[in-house]
Amino acid sequence: MDKKQIIDYVKNHPLKKVKLAITDIDGILRGKYISVEKFLSVAETNFGFCDVVFGWDSGDVAYDNVAYTGWHTGYPDAKARIDLSTFRKIPWESDVPFFLGEFIDDKNNSLHVCPRQLLKKVIAQADKAGYAPVFSQEFEWFNFQETPDTLHDKGYKNLQPLTPGMFGYSLLRSTLKNEFFTDLFELLRQFNVPVEGLHTETGPGVYEAAIMYGDILESADRAVLFKSAVREIAYKHGIMATFMAKFSENLPGCSGHVHQSLWDKKKEKNLFHDEKDKLKMSDLFKSYLAGQLHCLPHILPMVAPTINSYKRLVEGAWAPTTVTWSIDNRTVAFRALPGGSKSSRLETRVVGSDTNPYLAMAACLAAGLYGIKNKLKLKQPATLGNGYRDESNGRFPRNLHDASAVMRDSKIANELLGEKFVQHFTQTREWEWRQFSRVVTDWETKRYFEII
Repeated sequence: MDKKQIIDYVKNHPLKKVKLAITDIDGILRGKYISVEKFLSVAETNFGFCDVVFGWDSGDVAYDNVAYTGWHTGYPDAKARIDLSTFRKIPWESDVPFFLGEFIDDKNNSLHVCPRQLLKKVIAQADKAGYAPVFSQEFEWFNFQETPDTLHDKGYKNLQPLTPGMFGYSLLRSTLKNEFFTDLFELLRQFNVPVEGLHTETGPGVYEAAIMYGDILESADRAVLFKSAVREIAYKHGIMATFMAKFSENLPGCSGHVHQSLWDKKKEKNLFHDEKDKLKMSDLFKSYLAGQLHCLPHILPMVAPTINSYKRLVEGAWAPTTVTWSIDNRTVAFRALPGGSKSSRLETRVVGSDTNPYLAMAACLAAGLYGIKNKLKLKQPATLGNGYRDESNGRFPRNLHDASAVMRDSKIANELLGEKFVQHFTQTREWEWRQFSRVVTDWETKRYFEII
């Protein structure tokens, strides 16, 4: 639809309301319903949105260590604007019109704490260099036959999985709860979040979906909306979906792998492919990969943002622990898929399902562009066999505290993402670590209660 058609749809919708949303630093959609009249008054200007969404954590507890906003500023409204190109109809809400927004500063420039604006800033660098980034993200997640009420009543323990047992790629298990499975595929398509593939993954009640690739900004929008939409569709079926990176120490974690390639501006040629190279990888692809190998350890919280993220990054659990790459190897951090002239791409496997897609994609693209800009050579040899055993080029930081400290002090992180963003983001991660450190866990109680 063009702009006029979108406005006409909003005006004529019988429910006379619009749903708006933005993402906070954790990738959580924060939003509201507004009247048609309000929407029309702000659709092409801007509106106010309380900046507390960048002043509190995922549990709505106010940070005490960030400069952008807080009790010291009084939590005023920040300026936000609607991106009309993100228009969608919500099929499980009577096709109510939906839009994504983003934050701007007082001069109508991008706001440094806004994740979507950070991604657009990195995209502009790619565009200036003559590249069109084509990305997609895939997600794994657990599903439980629970509601918010039962979840709280049970204290998040002894939850009933959607289906029993370890049964990856199971046609049988996808038939067992087929109404939910079918709704996911069809309603996401109607919501313009097309899914290329959907299947059960190993683990009780685990699904995996690959979202259709596209321009990087559209792909990031789709990924953000996918996570929220899956939860909402699950609600309709009496199901709770979780995108925790590691739900249980006894089960595999959940990934959010990012697939990426660079094309020429007309999107006629995949610049990662070189038919004459023995690996079918262009020099550009190799420099892009070298950039990620070099930079990702400096900005790991962008793709592993929570305490729980690092419980997934353990040996033998289908998630990487070492700074490694290889051709079509699922034990390494960076899986190169040279493929053909259309499909050649890089899969960054460090990314978990708990990430903010805007930040994860910004990190991947910025790191790759760094390699191209600095003409980095892919000197690190491809890992053969088990990537968990190859520590010749180091390991990733082992927890959020260490990863955040590396990022905070890294010249590379500040160059890639900007000092103001790095300061705010790492402060929010340090806060997260502090909240975790003060809690007495079940593990401690079971281990020490009786015998210490």
